[in-house]
Amino acid sequence: MRKLIVSCFVVGIVVNVNAQNYWKKHEGKTAKVILTNAKAEERMVDKGAVKFEQFGQPKETEACIFIAPNFKYQKLIGIGGAITDASAETFYKMPKNRQKEILDAYFGKNGLGYTVVRTNMNSCDFSSDSYTYVEDNDTALKTFNVAHDEKYKIPMIKEAQKAIGNNFTFYFSPWSPPAWMKSNKSLYKGGRLENQYYQTWADYYIKFIREYEKEESMSGD
Repeated sequence: MRKLIVSCFVVGIVVNVNAQNYWKKHEGKTAKVILTNAKAEERMVDKGAVKFEQFGQPKETEACIFIAPNFKYQKLIGIGGAITDASAETFYKMPKNRQKEILDAYFGKNGLGYTVVRTNMNSCDFSSDSYTYVEDNDTALKTFNVAHDEKYKIPMIKEAQKAIGNNFTFYFSPWSPPAWMKSNKSLYKGGRLENQYYQTWADYYIKFIREYEKEESMSGD
């Protein structure tokens, strides 16, 4: 059964004008409500089900969820957070009991239940130093390695995966290409990827993916 995750009080479920007859065809159908209420110290509490029913024009003071069943967006694969250099380095400066507390709070079944993890390829805004994975002007990428990530980021990603289990989804976001590939020869202040390095940068992606795959699917086992 699919769950409707709601982080605020639900006063009503409203079918908009484009789906005004939807409720008539789906009377008896329900949606499950999961509620988090800090004041009541409730976290992801099952509040039962609500029925789809006709509902008039709401007042401005009424909090409502509008459902347009014929209008589809992207499929939701999950909710999660980024494990950047900053978060991983800070994580490993904490005592073991605090590390477990954080993992449980974000990725545990009794916590937020995050299932998606993102990390950065090359240094980003949340890195304590600037780095890439190759030496300067190595167009063949023979020096490529992710040793930098093996100290903090990869171990934390593995811990998150253990906490999440089979629903773990992982992806990465690239930041700036190495400075020598760019028009301004800098990791910062804009610039663009030089035409002659298009293939090199594409191969860089592949190298990164394959190096992370060597981490035994990030399982750490």
